[in-house]
Order: sequence, then C-alpha cells, then structure tokens
Amino acid sequence: QVQLVESGGGLVQAGGSLRLSCVASGNIFSINTMGWYRLIPGKQRELVAAISRDDTRDYADYVKGRFTISRDYAKGTVWLEMNNLKTEDTAIYYCNVKGTGAITNYEYWGMGTQVTVSS
Repeated sequence: QVQLVESGGGLVQAGGSLRLSCVASGNIFSINTMGWYRLIPGKQRELVAAISRDDTRDYADYVKGRFTISRDYAKGTVWLEMNNLKTEDTAIYYCNVKGTGAITNYEYWGMGTQVTVSS
C-alpha cells in the first residue's frame, strides 16, 4: 500500500509560480508512474503531467512550456513546478501514483491541494 501527502498549493497572482510536492510512503519501490491531475469545478479530473520510472514525461498541452514535473524515486517524491500561472489553472491538484502490487496493479490518489490564481 502507498500513502500520499501533497503540499505547496496556495494563492498566487497570474504570472506567478508555485511548486507542488507529493511524498509517497509505504511500498514506494513498487511505484511505476507518478503524476499530477487537477479538478476544475464543472469539469472532469484531467491529467496535468506524469513521469514514469524511465523518466518519460507526459504533459497536457495546456501546460507545456510552463510546468515541469520531476521526481526522486528513491525518496518517493514528485514535484510539479508551475510557472507563468494563469487564472484558468485554478483547480484542486491531486497527486497520483500507479504501480505493480504483489497480485495486481494499483493506483492511489492524494487528498488534493488547492491552487488559486488571481488576476
């Protein structure tokens, strides 16, 4: 089992930056992919960025060039560096991990951290 704790959300003005962190505990060496999703009111939760064990990164088109995902697998930590934030980036951001358990694959979610970008 894996537990996730997120931090780094908050209120920032448009054009500003924030850095989100997610620390995993438990069976962290079974994790394959770590990533961030976001939930905007009235929309479905959507992928923001993900990074796999071989360092392959996947970004949503709307964050390319502005957000950077990085990780330290040995520490079970993933970061999301968010630059040039826009008001439309306002959302709850969730940490997500996918891995391989003893019997089956698994997926875990963090509780979420609020990011609010003001104009």
